[in-house]
Amino acid sequence: MSSHREAPEMAKDPVADSTDVYAFVSPDRPSTVTLIANYIPFQAPDGGPNFYEFGDDVAYDINISNKGKGQADLTYRFRFHTKVRDPKTFLYNTGPITGIHDTTWNRPQFYSVTRIRNGRAKTLASHLPCPPVNVGPRSTPDYPHLADQGVHKIGRRRVFAGQRVDAFHVDLGSVFDLGTLRPFQHLHLIPMADAPGRNSLQAFNVHSIALQVPISEITRAGTVPTNPAKPGAVVGVWASASRRKSRMFDKSEGRYVGHGPWEQVSRLGNPLFNEVITPMAHKDVWNARHPRGDAMFAKYVDHPELARLLPVLYPGVFPHLAAYHKARADLQAILLTGIPSGVVPGFQNYTGTVESDMLRLNVAVPPSSSPDSMGLLGGDAAGFPNGRRIGDDVVAIELRAVAGVTIPLVDPSFTPDGAAGVLTDGTSEVAGGSTGTFPYLGNPNGGFQTEPGTSAVS
Repeated sequence: MSSHREAPEMAKDPVADSTDVYAFVSPDRPSTVTLIANYIPFQAPDGGPNFYEFGDDVAYDINISNKGKGQADLTYRFRFHTKVRDPKTFLYNTGPITGIHDTTWNRPQFYSVTRIRNGRAKTLASHLPCPPVNVGPRSTPDYPHLADQGVHKIGRRRVFAGQRVDAFHVDLGSVFDLGTLRPFQHLHLIPMADAPGRNSLQAFNVHSIALQVPISEITRAGTVPTNPAKPGAVVGVWASASRRKSRMFDKSEGRYVGHGPWEQVSRLGNPLFNEVITPMAHKDVWNARHPRGDAMFAKYVDHPELARLLPVLYPGVFPHLAAYHKARADLQAILLTGIPSGVVPGFQNYTGTVESDMLRLNVAVPPSSSPDSMGLLGGDAAGFPNGRRIGDDVVAIELRAVAGVTIPLVDPSFTPDGAAGVLTDGTSEVAGGSTGTFPYLGNPNGGFQTEPGTSAVS
């Protein structure tokens, strides 16, 4: 749900679909920032023999804005190339894969990393091998070893590209059934007995691009800011994916080949923005645009549909929210401009007046020694919406914000409804979903090890 199947046309192109973006000061290397862009949602671990992989015909970008204009001042581009070692077999692997260079892996994938700054491109590395997917104990008997081999050093940078567990958690089955939150569903317009949340992504994987770079490489002045109050301490981060202007199937190569200039087809900054803020008719338009043009979507942030739906779906629970008709300056700050100084004591991640959907990270805020999954709402300034860490419960945070808990920050006359401060879908961080070291996302679920879910028809 962070950005899984968030737009009608994008849902038909999962290889280019951004699912989650993370940006945080690295807890184990605080002189660096870790940037993570995930793609290809809902990967069933047992989906062989044509297992999931990055697209050779897609340009995957991690974008940095450090001048307050909502445009990419620095881009890291990842391009992939897939090889078939044995054209005579249908198998992904013809024996155990004990190392990422083993010839038993029949379909290895490699990639290049290019840095684009001020229109100038520089290749930082090429032909870096990805690890295989986690097939099972016979095919990938020591998966942690394979994953470790997929971490590469590029000077003072570290990079990884490959399959990981999807650490995002949300009860999709409930939320999209007329906005139901199972822990509170006795209060719903169509009531049922309360129940624990069910994480719809528990057994799925994603393909992840993780990049760890020195803070000085991404800041405006090329320094390591230490004062969180300084404007130069804040950077904007988003991911995108682009395809060539046209695609044609090449019979001789047996694949689609792109032609013409690159065109952006997917992007993601703040979690859930395109999912639940942008109306369906504009979702694919949003995906194709750049953040600097997001003023056209500001009206949906000022008066979000979800804020209107909550009082309808939960009658009598949100009377204060129902009566509030002012533009949501709190959500404007959180999602489109960053939070200015003076709103939250001792904190800011303001990037200026250009309305643009980006994660905004104040790199002068050090990692927390005791992270709170509620991020800034929980008093932890190192968490969302100051960037985003893997363990941040962005569904609960954004539910509570939309329900009104952040309105008093900009409008002291407003009193949030009591329910607003406890809203949650009832899910929690995936076990093993995150680690303490790069690339931070946990090893992917194995195909052999994963039990398919049960089905139920009412």
